[in-house]
Amino acid sequence: MANTIPRHLGAEARALWQRLQADFVIADAAGTALLRCVCECFERISEMRTIVKRDGAIIKDRFGQSRPHPALAIERDARAGMISALRALRLSPDEIE
Repeated sequence: MANTIPRHLGAEARALWQRLQADFVIADAAGTALLRCVCECFERISEMRTIVKRDGAIIKDRFGQSRPHPALAIERDARAGMISALRALRLSPDEIE
């Protein structure tokens, strides 16, 4: 049960789960929870990149002032969460590329 890929993950996050499972054999409950976090954050980063690519990094607010796209902050936070989970697994972000 611990090695079951969460159903809500998309194709790229599922592929990441499978690759990390194959390379590092994460089998305990804590490791599996951290792996789930890594994959969810990975997916969120990808979603936010798509939004920023579509809208641009700078948007206009209701007063016509230029502002950073809110998706940039979400991407940043997801990246920090992913890095934290990877470190807790004693992995490096370089190992997932």
